[in-house]
Amino acid sequence: MENFADLTTEKVNPATVNIDKCSTLEMVKLINDEDKKIAAAVESVLPEVAQAVDVIAQSFARGGRLFYIGAGTSGRLGVLDASECPPTFGVSPDMVQGLIAGGEGALIKAVEGAEDNRQLAENDLTAKNFCAADVLVGITASGRTPYVLGGVDFAKKLGAITVGVSCVENSALAKVVDIAITPVTGAEALTGSTRMKAGTATKMVLNMLTTAAMIKIGKVRGNLMVCVQATNDKLRDRIKRINEIREKGDGRREKGREKTFPISLSPFPLQRR
Repeated sequence: MENFADLTTEKVNPATVNIDKCSTLEMVKLINDEDKKIAAAVESVLPEVAQAVDVIAQSFARGGRLFYIGAGTSGRLGVLDASECPPTFGVSPDMVQGLIAGGEGALIKAVEGAEDNRQLAENDLTAKNFCAADVLVGITASGRTPYVLGGVDFAKKLGAITVGVSCVENSALAKVVDIAITPVTGAEALTGSTRMKAGTATKMVLNMLTTAAMIKIGKVRGNLMVCVQATNDKLRDRIKRINEIREKGDGRREKGREKTFPISLSPFPLQRR
């Protein structure tokens, strides 16, 4: 039987033991004080994040895909990041995918027992035709979720590169993946509520993984999203402004583009670095 009390993410935070007796302002200040620790925790793992970015970009360049796999908050964060890639970078929804224990229904309502099922992860990855050319990023704040560990084990058997994102030092996940990213965020303001500091740190890491990998394969020029999808008025206006910036920078006019607002701007060749 696992001793969950030993997990950093499950420990009681002494700084917030009286949070229920605070005024509202004091309450949110205590939460904010804890949040201030997140960026430093993420900064400490930047070398591992960069290593993961490189292997993801290399996979993309070979036609591979990125899969996130997680349960609960961790799974939802993976699905969120994956869903943002097509409109932001003009890529196929197949290129970055998020899997959550219990399926799409678990995005809005917990599916009992799903995260404890290792076989379920293998089934989900098999259904997506996951293969050795792909990269799997397992996400679990505690570093011990069976669904995630089962997915990592399956990916490794296929010969795929595995990355683990967790917030507990020397976790079970960190011990089995090829690249372990472990921003240790400490005890939560609300004991065990890893949607707070751990969730925020995870979101920051995932942002970097996909953004930096897309930069490396040429989906960004300067700091402009040159492949953004024009799916609403705001994005059509952004494309217009991007074109104007590029025209000024290039010293030439791209005829007609400022009038037609293409669904996406022409992608640039892959940048192998």
